[in-house]
Formats: sequence, structure tokens, C-alpha cells
Amino acid sequence: MPRKITEVLVRKVPDNQQFLDLRVAVLGNVDSGKSTLLGVLTQGELDNGRGRARLNLFRHLHEIQSGRTSSISFEILGFNSKGEVVNYSDSRTAEEICESSSKMITFIDLAGHHKYLHTTIFGLTSYCPDCALLLVSANTGIAGTTREHLGLALALKVPFFIVVSKVDLCAKTTVERTVRQLERVLKQPGCHKVPMLVTSEDDAVTAAQQFAQSPNVTPIFTLSSVSGESLDLLKVFLNILPPLTNSKEQEELMQQLTEFQVDEIYTVPEVGTVVGGTLSSGICREGDQLVVGPTDDGCFLELRVCSIQRNRSACRVLRAGQAATLALGDFDRALLRKGMVMVSPEMNPTICSVFEAEIVLLFHATTFRRGFQVTVHVGNVRQTAVVEKIHAKVRGTQSCLPFFREKSRILPPEGREAQSQTWQSSLIPCREQKSLT
Repeated sequence: MPRKITEVLVRKVPDNQQFLDLRVAVLGNVDSGKSTLLGVLTQGELDNGRGRARLNLFRHLHEIQSGRTSSISFEILGFNSKGEVVNYSDSRTAEEICESSSKMITFIDLAGHHKYLHTTIFGLTSYCPDCALLLVSANTGIAGTTREHLGLALALKVPFFIVVSKVDLCAKTTVERTVRQLERVLKQPGCHKVPMLVTSEDDAVTAAQQFAQSPNVTPIFTLSSVSGESLDLLKVFLNILPPLTNSKEQEELMQQLTEFQVDEIYTVPEVGTVVGGTLSSGICREGDQLVVGPTDDGCFLELRVCSIQRNRSACRVLRAGQAATLALGDFDRALLRKGMVMVSPEMNPTICSVFEAEIVLLFHATTFRRGFQVTVHVGNVRQTAVVEKIHAKVRGTQSCLPFFREKSRILPPEGREAQSQTWQSSLIPCREQKSLT
């Protein structure tokens, strides 16, 4: 008698959540089709070959005129309990997408042009993506900022998968050559990745399982946003992909004191001042009393959380790792700026202007020496700094320990006793601006 084997996906949504949430940062060179691919996925309509699908994603007039993303934008894609796609083609608003989805994918659309590299770094360090999507154009291959974006994902230890776009413009041999070029780069000593080309639904399911279990596995998709070729394979992969955060680590973060990173600041009529960002630790509820800072003089100011929204929907409780917007009522917006933190008063936060960092110099055109000016990215903090002292190189390693002096930075709870807290960071090259750490 013939026998059959059936594989069933069982998705358990935690009791304290309405849906599973996965944040995906979109990287890639300029004109590789990042915004177009997100427009096709979230709007449910294929592109016309001239960028029609990306128009709804742009936030500024100059982006529409030039066709290049210069700011960070967010797009959502939902999957219901049957694995079907829920996007704006079926739902009119984001609230309807959230209500009918059991899993949400939040895409963080980042800039690809080298002029906006600092914005891309801020998006990767501040919004804490679970994984990254590296988009490579099939007709140009690895060009422009592709290597730098790949280096950023490796330095920040963000798992990533690769999508080769615009396969409808190239011959099959050109696509194969681009894939071979990617495989060579991924196998180099600096990457140590295992490339996995996805050509069928079974490959997509296997790739999602392997990607969640091992950070070294890198799935590669080849698709077209115009013809829709192999677009369903990417949707299957995103649907199957489980949350990459460990539930035990999540519980440990929730038991710590509250710390919310301020990334965006708005003024909403009849609501007041609103801040957007990510809760890095603890639990935040409506009505909580927090302190925000540091201000220019190093102080922290008291405030009250009036209301919370996630994905444009009301939310009463915010847990560690979740991104949301908090309404602060009549709190003066002029006292807030990007890079501040809202913490629990019990944390008793302090600031510092000098810290020690262990860096790895990947590439730089000039000599890295005392007095060198850099821009430091630590979480949502972006601050200029000056190298004051460089320790001798430790024997057997290729890293150095320089002293940096910056304007202000909050110390984590475990680092207050030891003011010489070592911050792990990597130096990333930038041609037009200062070196980025």
C-alpha cells in the first residue's frame, strides 16, 4: 500500500501577543530594486518596469523625483493562520492587516546610496532587526555599496539572506554568473557562510528551518518584481521563518528595568508629543512614570506614558524587543532629541564622556591615530568622538584599544561600577564623511 508523509506548520502565538512579529532590514546597492520589491510584496501588484510599485513607499518629494530612498521607512506584510498573504490589496488599512494576521513581517527599507550610508547604519543599529535581506541586481552583480552593507551585517552579527532581483532583464547565464560571484564572496574567510540556492518550495521550507537553526546558512533567491518569477518562494520562506529570538532570553530581558530607545519624535494634533523607538529591556505600560535623558547638561527629566501604539494599533503593554510609539501628552518636544533613552527611575542612570572601545580596522584610506575624529554608533546613539589614546596591540590579535571622548552616553546598569567599560564596535569605512564606528 502506498504511504504518504504530510508536514504541517504549527504556529503558536504567545498568549500575551496578538501576532508573531519579525523585523527584516532591507539592504543593497542603489537602484537594485529594494523599494520596488517591498512595494510588490506589500501592495500585491507587480511592477511595470519603471518603478510604479515603489511610489507608495517614498516619504519625500525628492525621493519620488530621483527614485532613490534617502530616509528610513517601514512597511508591513502579514500572513494569516492558513499561510496566505495579507497585504494592502486585501485590506485598506494597517489596522485591518494586523487584525487578520497571525504573523507580521515589518520591513525596514534602508537607503542604498553611499551618500546616505550613515542613515543605513543608524537603521541597523537602532531598530534591532531580527535579520536582513541583502538585495543584489542580477545585471550588475556585487557593485557599489553591496560589500559595505554585507560588512555591516557581518560586523553587527545580523543574520541575512540574499535576493537576486531583475532576473527578467538578464540571460540565464548572467544570473548564474551573479549567483556564483555571491557564493565565492560568502565562502571567503571573512564571511564563513554556507550559500543555499532556493529553486523550489521544498528548498524554501528547508532554507527557513536551516536559517533559524544555524546563522551560517545563507539562502539565495532569484526573482523578478516585474514578471513575478519565483516571488512565491520568498513569500513561503517569510511565512515559514520562525522568530529568531530565544524565548528564554526574551524572558530575561523582560525581567530587567525598563529602557526605551528614542528614535523618532513627532507632534500629533490633539495628542501632543509622540516618540517612536524600541523597548530594549523591561516592560512598559500605559501610565508608567519614566525619566528621559540625558539633556545637554546631563540631567534626566520625569515624564508619564499616556498611551502606546504598535503597528498603528492601540496597545496597553509593551514588552522587550518590540517597537512602538509612546504618547507623552504635553511634554515639551524641544527637550527631546534622537538618541535619548527613557528608563525606569530605579535605574538611577548616569552619563559618561570618555569610554574605551575594542575596534577592528577593516579599511581606511589614512592612518588611524591619536586625535582622529570618528562618528560612534552605539544602539540609537550617533555621536562624534575623538581618539585620545591607543593602547599597544595585544599579542596574538589584530585589534587595538583606543580611548574615545564623546559628548554624552548613558551607561548600562552593569557598567556603572567599572567606568572603563569596554564597548564592542567595528570601524566601517565611509568615503565622504568621517569614519564610522
